[in-house]
Amino acid sequence: MSQRPVRNQRQYDFIVVSNRLPVDSVIDGDGNQAWAPSPGGLVAALEPVMHRHDGAWVGWPGRADLDLDPFDTDGMSLIPVPLSEAEVADYYEGFSNATLWPLYHDVIAVPEFLREWWETYRVVNRRFAERTAEVAGRGAVVWVQDYQLQLVPKLLRDARPDLTIGFFNHIPFPSYGLFSQLPWRTQIIEGLLGADVVGFQRDADAGNFAQAVRRLKGFATKGQHIAVPLTDPNPGRRASGPVREDGPTRTVVARKFPISIDAPYFRATSHREDIRARANEIRADLGNPKVIMLGVDRLDYTKGIRHRLLAYGELLAEGRVKPEEVILVQVASPSRERVKSYMDLRDEVEVTVGRINGEYSAIGHQAISYHHHSYPREEMVALYLAADVMLVTALRDGMNLVAKEYVASRFDNDGVLVLSEFAGASDELKRAVLVNPHDIEGLKEAMMSAIEMPPAERAMRMRSMRKRVFEDDVEKWSSGFLDTLTARRTAEPT
Repeated sequence: MSQRPVRNQRQYDFIVVSNRLPVDSVIDGDGNQAWAPSPGGLVAALEPVMHRHDGAWVGWPGRADLDLDPFDTDGMSLIPVPLSEAEVADYYEGFSNATLWPLYHDVIAVPEFLREWWETYRVVNRRFAERTAEVAGRGAVVWVQDYQLQLVPKLLRDARPDLTIGFFNHIPFPSYGLFSQLPWRTQIIEGLLGADVVGFQRDADAGNFAQAVRRLKGFATKGQHIAVPLTDPNPGRRASGPVREDGPTRTVVARKFPISIDAPYFRATSHREDIRARANEIRADLGNPKVIMLGVDRLDYTKGIRHRLLAYGELLAEGRVKPEEVILVQVASPSRERVKSYMDLRDEVEVTVGRINGEYSAIGHQAISYHHHSYPREEMVALYLAADVMLVTALRDGMNLVAKEYVASRFDNDGVLVLSEFAGASDELKRAVLVNPHDIEGLKEAMMSAIEMPPAERAMRMRSMRKRVFEDDVEKWSSGFLDTLTARRTAEPT
């Protein structure tokens, strides 16, 4: 792997690599370059980790054709990776989000397999690997994040065998029956096996990955451990059967590390007087309904927003809820707005919201309060405190940190979480009202159960979930992964 001249002479012992930097490039009112915090769960989860390590974050600054020198902001060293407009279209909007994203989310939308997208994905992954290799100190720990960069671990291992490399997959990993549709499935598996530790949200995801390794590469797997030959007998190709273990191997650990949140932040913020006052103001602005139901999602077809609106609309039509008493607040953050499936989803959601409001809203009482933009974290905490029912109805989700944020914010031990069993959070938050969002009748009954739940039961369920969230916060997630990763540093090939 070729390397360009190093523009930043500093070397780092700990590096996070992700598609995006934790800040986005924006142009302020005076036309000057400025930086704004990036939205999304990845940044919220990793920012506390970065502040505990004197490391660097490698990623794209969020604007095409922007080639910047490394810089520091908010106590973090940032290493930008440039992408052209064409690369954003093919690598990010194309292969990452129109091929891998739907494939990894149970083909809720039909994935597209375009060879030119794949070639650009390879080029961009190599650029990320090269930039990381430039700034990594001898024996550094590198933690690669998510599906956009699945080729980076192998590229790094080939160029810098001294590095300790981890990879965490924030989204589901599909069953082999789905994953096998990908024409470049073997190259993806080989890329991931360049890591020392490959982390997933759920046991099922780790199991799906291990099965793909056996089927495609023939490597032996035993529990969480995969025996990877130091010399691959079938590089770039699918093996015809199991590979004999008669040569030196290295062990790759593949298991679940459920991601979490900075729970103390949400607890402390929710106790602030100004935040509690804002929560009361939100209720007043909404007409002081008896029940506020809240949905907070990226505007994505995996989040089950359409199913949620359908169920709520039917409850209104049946007269089981009345807009004078119950309101649905839907925050739908903009997402991938140049991808056609997302443009279509936005149109459909907005038409549905307009129809329901037109048919069922009363004077002074909207049926749905819809917001197609993001909010700062403090405003989100106020919304969580204002909401009586939190609706997390994802059709497929790696974890869903919104569910955990809601629980962590409810210091009053009130509120009800309605949670999809297809979100990773359901493995931990078992006292939520669990639901299959494809079952519209079941979803309606879950909503009604949440609306009518007695206070004592609400408190009992919330106390149990809060205990779990505070025991398994983002500190435990990151330290668990990094402890496992650094333990691999001393492992010798067998």
